[in-house]
Amino acid sequence: MDITTENVSIEVGDATMGGYLARPAGGGDRPAVIVWMEIFGVNAHIRDVTERVAREGYVALAPDFFHRTLPGIELGYDEEGFAKGMQGLGPLDADEMIADQGAAIAYLRSLDGVTDKIGVIGFCIGGHMAYLTACEHDVAAAASFYGGGIAAPQGPGGKASTTSRTGSINGKILCLFGGQDALIPMDQVDTIRSALEAAHTRHEIVVYQDADHGFHCDQRATFNEAASDDAWTRVKALFAEELA
Repeated sequence: MDITTENVSIEVGDATMGGYLARPAGGGDRPAVIVWMEIFGVNAHIRDVTERVAREGYVALAPDFFHRTLPGIELGYDEEGFAKGMQGLGPLDADEMIADQGAAIAYLRSLDGVTDKIGVIGFCIGGHMAYLTACEHDVAAAASFYGGGIAAPQGPGGKASTTSRTGSINGKILCLFGGQDALIPMDQVDTIRSALEAAHTRHEIVVYQDADHGFHCDQRATFNEAASDDAWTRVKALFAEELA
């Protein structure tokens, strides 16, 4: 499917958040999907994911939610990139993250040709963003890839924990983890599963036993093609079922 792409600006209160927008060429009303980045910014990998989502028939937006601390960063998957990205991760605050989510949703709904159905997908801290978006906003579907910190006792900035917000999820959520991921041990996955089950949230949790953190990114040493392909198939099915 042919797509068009552009860089956009999104107002968040008195601030401006950059973003990368990809959408199918031609007319017609389509659902939208927010693509939440990793700590490495809206880099080549995240732009590629955004374009892949658009080629599936969705209006896709990747917002730069590091706009308050490291606006416009595009980092590589090396030690230097990791160290720099962590500088953007540390100051994150749940209230500001929720504001960025709301602004991204409002921006998409302001566009011509976007239906009322919105989904989210995110990776690493973006996977956390996807889960938190599902808790705090009226999104129909969420896909969280190796979302770090979801099960922490406090949310970003010392706010309410993200799992404590689970009961507000109205759509379906898909959570994808790697069994070899030392950053998200299985006890944290169990905490997330318990929260979703207790809230009677429609959900699916998949653990790829041979996969590590970042398994979906083909620019990382931990890329796992089998896990990535299966996860993408599940994401496509989720969005096809819930955003139609």
